[in-house]
This record gives sequence, structure tokens and C-alpha cells, in this order.
Amino acid sequence: MRKRLRRVRRRLRTAAVDWFRGGAADWPVLCALALLVPLLILLNVWWPAWAPPTALVLPILAAALLLRPGSLVVLYALAALGLSAESVIHTGQRVASDHPEAYTYGVTPGAALVVGAAGVGGLLLAQFRSRVGVPWWGGSTMLFDLRERLRVQSRVPRLPDGWHADMALRPAGGQSFSGDFVVADRTGPGRRVLEVVLADVSGKGMDAGSRALLLSGAFGGLLGSLPAHDFLPAANGYLLRQSWEEGFATAVHLVLDLDTGEYELLSAGHLPGMQRLAGAGRWEVKEALEGPALGIYDGAKFEGVRGRLNRGDVLLLCTDGMVEAPGRDLSEGMDRLMGEADRLVPGAGPGGGAASRLIETVARDINDDRAVLLFWRD
Repeated sequence: MRKRLRRVRRRLRTAAVDWFRGGAADWPVLCALALLVPLLILLNVWWPAWAPPTALVLPILAAALLLRPGSLVVLYALAALGLSAESVIHTGQRVASDHPEAYTYGVTPGAALVVGAAGVGGLLLAQFRSRVGVPWWGGSTMLFDLRERLRVQSRVPRLPDGWHADMALRPAGGQSFSGDFVVADRTGPGRRVLEVVLADVSGKGMDAGSRALLLSGAFGGLLGSLPAHDFLPAANGYLLRQSWEEGFATAVHLVLDLDTGEYELLSAGHLPGMQRLAGAGRWEVKEALEGPALGIYDGAKFEGVRGRLNRGDVLLLCTDGMVEAPGRDLSEGMDRLMGEADRLVPGAGPGGGAASRLIETVARDINDDRAVLLFWRD
């Protein structure tokens, strides 16, 4: 008995996984929805005020989400037969009634049009999912998984005592996908070096988000596996091999020694970093010899600028969505950002959400992807 129960559990678990992945047969769902069609017909005959002919839209919509195109056609044929049967039955009842002109139930041309339109839309949706290989209802699940994967890859690893990081990403137009992304890892002997790449993919929305997901995976694999000065050339070569029409991206690569506070910034067409010097009480722009954007041409060279984070210092990295605005010079946008950061960052403390507050204050209504990274020492 125990062996039989184990076999049953195993089969149920396998069937559930296959169902979720779209590899299982859809005949059980087809049978259930096929039984729902005559049930709705009977309800329409007995209680037409509560079950109108357009109620057949319910199994049609469910089938569009759950069935393959071939099975969908079978259910649509049953629905069409059901609609015809309702029309014949109500026509007979109207003729047999004592007051045919007062009989208001039946299948109207508008009801048939609504059911037919729902069927055409569902068939187009099912064919699209079948063409792209998305299993049934898994389209939204896949998009959610892609968005979460991009978010997880953008996390900054846990830092040792005395070091803090804050990050915020905001897609353009309130969408779920952003062309800005971050990859970060602790590398070197004893994992005492923090390497962070902040990248801005050309475009915005779903198109930029899908390319950002691909690049974040590739950049995450390169980070730490190559010497720091070889990362941007390797990333540039990777983009060139993709042969995208809009294949360029800007990036800044931070290499920070967590023991000494010394760092190097290497830029590929990206905005310079900004450092707040606690001792001097002012901000300093850390502008490297800017290299070309990634994916423009082969053999590009990327030079770095060095600096040091002392206690109380803050290093700010951002994408152009934080400083660009129509009719405003780039330097003006950077000045405004540093001014707001001077007000918000020093008193924020760990977990204070200074990066998010900077976006809300400086670039809340800008229709562009925005990203802010902050690093500081106690």
C-alpha cells in the first residue's frame, strides 16, 4: 500500500510540474470546458434572464488561456453548436407562446457577434503563444520571472562593517522593465574587493529591458573572472557579437578596495562618478578619460580614474536619466543632483533610502530609465 501511495504521489507531482510547464496534455481541461457549454445552454433555456447567450464567452475566454489552438477549435465548434441550439429553442418557445411579440429572450445578432469576437481574439492569442513557445498561461509568469531575475542580479552583495551601499532603479513611464541595470560582486583575495558595473542600455521599456536582462547575465559572468581592466573590452566585444540594430550601451565599472578605500572608475561613454569629500564638505566630479560606448567599434580602450573613499565620504554613480532634461545642460543637472545629495545623503544612514529619495526629488517625472548607486564609509 505504501508503494502504491508513493507511485500515486509521484505521478501527481509529475503531472502538476508538466501542467505548469505546458508539457502535459490539455484534454482534461477541454473535457471540463466542453461539459460547461451544455450546462450554460440548459441554464439559458431554464433561466434566460440569469444566463444570457453571451455567457458562452466564459468558457471561450478560459479556453483561450488554457488550451492549445487545435483543442481551442474543437471547443469553439461546440460553442457555435450551443449558440445555434439556443437560437432554435428560443425561436420555438417564442412561436409556441401565447404572446410571441412579448417574448424577449433569444440569440440576438449582437450576442452572436460578441461571442464570435471573443472566439477570434482567443484564437489569435493562442496561436501567438504557440508560435513563441510560451506554455498557455505561462506568459505572465515568464515576464514576472524575468523581472525578478533582473532585480535579484542587481543586488549589491553584503559589505563588511563600516561600509554601506544604497541603490534604486526606476523604469521609464512606471513600467516593469528598465534598460538600466547593476551587476556587483566581491572579488579578489579574501573577497575584499567590490566590483560594481552600472550600465544603461539604449532604448527603454520592454525592448531595452530584455536586452538588459541578457547583458546583465553576461556581465555577471565576466565580473570577477577577468582582471578589472579587461572587463569593459570583453563586454564591448560581447555587444559587438550580438549584431543588434540598437546595440550600444554605456557603463561605468567601479573597483573598490574594501580595506583601504581606494577605488578606480572605468567609463564606457557613461556619466562620471561624483564623490563627496567629508573633510572639505564639497562634491568632486571623478571624470575619467571617457571611452566609447560599448558596442560601437572593436578595439576600444578604456582608461580609469583613481580615488579614495575616506571615512564620511560618499561616492555617487547614476545614469543619464538622473541629470538629463530638455533645455538643461548636463553639468546643470549634475550640479542639481549633487546639491540634493548633499542634503539627503549625509543624514540618511544605512537603510535610509537616500537613493530612492534622490530619484523622487531630482527625476521623479522624467520619462527615462533612472538608476542611482551610493557608497559610503562610517
